[in-house]
Amino acid sequence: MKTKSSVEKQNITIKIITFAIYQMELKEKQKKILDVAVELFKEKGYMGSSVRDLATKLNIKAASLYAHIRSKEEILEWICFGIAQEFFDELQEVKNTSIPPKAKLNLFIEKHLSVVLKNRDVTHIYSNEWKHLEERLPEFIALRKNYQQEVEELISEIYQAENWELRSSAFTTRFILHTLNNSYFWFKRNTESTTEITDEIRDKILYGLLGRNSPN
Repeated sequence: MKTKSSVEKQNITIKIITFAIYQMELKEKQKKILDVAVELFKEKGYMGSSVRDLATKLNIKAASLYAHIRSKEEILEWICFGIAQEFFDELQEVKNTSIPPKAKLNLFIEKHLSVVLKNRDVTHIYSNEWKHLEERLPEFIALRKNYQQEVEELISEIYQAENWELRSSAFTTRFILHTLNNSYFWFKRNTESTTEITDEIRDKILYGLLGRNSPN
């Protein structure tokens, strides 16, 4: 018999996969709208941006936008749920990899960070504007909680396998995710390569967590 928690996780997974498929099928005009909206939200913030602002950047009439989008909020949904799907995909790949625990922790950090650094502006919006979701806010909160729980389970398993001291798996998880999700803010574009950025952040996180026992 499935527990309530397992059913909720299954429902969330079904919803996010459905959204990912939908996002992949965005029409060319919608993709253009999304790209321009990311620039606009980064520049003025989600609440400071209007449909009229977006239409101006696209050089079309505001009314014409509604032939392609339901609302401004729909674009925020594309951003938040889309990047969340990428995080879930990378996490599942890590969990399904048969490698030593230290290497698995290292790989998780690299995978999550790679999503952040490939989508810096999108991650900025995802991290700062998700609270402005309305209709799908409860679903997104549940999704974030589910992801954090899965990461926490992974970290707990790794620490247990290595016999490392773990005073608070929840705090350690939040520390890692907060650091990774906000890493886009630390580096200006084109100053360091993605590899150098990844190595720098990964090493600092691992050294902070494990001290001299940090993996190479």
